[in-house]
Amino acid sequence: MRIKGFLFLFLLLAGFDTFAQSFKNEFGFKSENDAYLFYGQDRYYTNGLFIYFRHAVDEQKLKKLEKLTYEISAGQKMYNPVSGFSPDPDKQARPFAGYLYAGGNVNLFYKNESVLKTGLEIGVVGPDALGKEAQQLLHDLVGFYEIEGWQYQIKNQLAVNLNAQYTQLLHRSAAKKVDFSFDGYANLGTTFSGAGAGILFRAGNINQLFNSASTNSIISNNGKSEKITKNELFFYAKPQLNFVAYDATVQGSLFDDDSPVTFKTKPLVFAQQLGFNYSTPRFTFDYSIIFKSKEIKSAAKAHQYGAISMFYRFN
Repeated sequence: MRIKGFLFLFLLLAGFDTFAQSFKNEFGFKSENDAYLFYGQDRYYTNGLFIYFRHAVDEQKLKKLEKLTYEISAGQKMYNPVSGFSPDPDKQARPFAGYLYAGGNVNLFYKNESVLKTGLEIGVVGPDALGKEAQQLLHDLVGFYEIEGWQYQIKNQLAVNLNAQYTQLLHRSAAKKVDFSFDGYANLGTTFSGAGAGILFRAGNINQLFNSASTNSIISNNGKSEKITKNELFFYAKPQLNFVAYDATVQGSLFDDDSPVTFKTKPLVFAQQLGFNYSTPRFTFDYSIIFKSKEIKSAAKAHQYGAISMFYRFN
């Protein structure tokens, strides 16, 4: 029902988007939850909520770049053991944990359809991240079960995390309906450290990587290049291999590990993302499902969850 409500609202608003226009600002959100898979799961990475604002600078003033955007964001992630009701720490296959942050990104888009994004997140892991309070509020609002066990969550620690992502077009079909791109990232910080690489596959009505919802680059300010298509509507898949060096939501503090429940992480995690995207010059709606192999050296199993994103663009 939640996805149907999001989709109805999006289609209603999209009905007013009757002519092509470019917009230099974008505001929106992404929600990640295992409930979006509709089979009653509420474990491990159980909820994430993120809000974003992006702004495109005047492209006519850029020499080597096709586009440059700035981004600010804020978000929260919540993690459970088998469920939000796990009162016995000896039976927890993953720690309770919360992560709350604010961040900023600089996104560089090149004419050859390579993209470099660099960012910084500052926040907190632990009770100050308000994971327990957020989950309790959500369960009270929708009438879910009582939560118990957050007293054993990962303890407070400062979160300072650097991140970088690089995307490069590898091949696009002559009809411009299918393409493949390399996509890699690296994280370094007190909460998450690691790296990953994969292939992004897109099929449908797609734009260049510097004009696409795939890279959050539909916004434009005195754009240099004409888009391939006015509206994007495409399926995408992204298999990715991840190297996990450190995860504070599982292992506890990097400097003073006194959390009551911690585990070691698996060094290699495979992820597969499948989704579809519909974007007009004004709006974006995206739905995807993410499958991950076993992440923790415990009784925890492989995990999967869904993600919904909606964005609105304006001047």
